[in-house]
Parts: sequence; structure tokens; C-alpha cells
Amino acid sequence: MSQQHTPLWEVFVRARRGLAHTHVGSLHAPDAELALRNARDLYTRRQEGVSIWVVPASAITASSPDEKDAFFDPAADKVYRHPTFYEVPEGAAHL
Repeated sequence: MSQQHTPLWEVFVRARRGLAHTHVGSLHAPDAELALRNARDLYTRRQEGVSIWVVPASAITASSPDEKDAFFDPAADKVYRHPTFYEVPEGAAHL
């Protein structure tokens, strides 16, 4: 099977317990089991991880960086979300 017809998988690795999974790369594999094994061999050769996720790239929906302004503009009109909206009391630590 050629890479053109083999599904693309996105790989996420968790380095230690308690941390979030981080995207580390992509690979081609015919099924989830082989994608998981290949991800282990490719991305955790030095035992960098405790958990691996493989996700079909076709299952991921993402916003486009080219549409950043139009996509994120609605958040700009909510001034209460900005830290300048709140007054910080004197003596407040760790803000």
C-alpha cells in the first residue's frame, strides 16, 4: 500500500504522569494498532513517554491561520474578559 492511500495519523505523547499530551508529529499507517506501534518506535525511542495517542488526521477539525482575525474577533468585544476590566486590590499577592 502506498503512502498516498495509507491514512495519516497525528501522534501525541505524554512525557510524565500529570502532564498533558503534546503533539509530536505524524506518520502513515494502515490501522490504529500499527500506528500506535510505529509511534512508539519513532517518537519514544529513548523512553520519553508514558502514554501515546494516535488520531486519524481526517478526524481533526481545525481553524485556519489565514482566517485568524475573523475567527477570533468575537472575543475582542467582551471587555470583561480582559484583565484591565478588574481593579486589583492593594496587597493582593500572586496576580
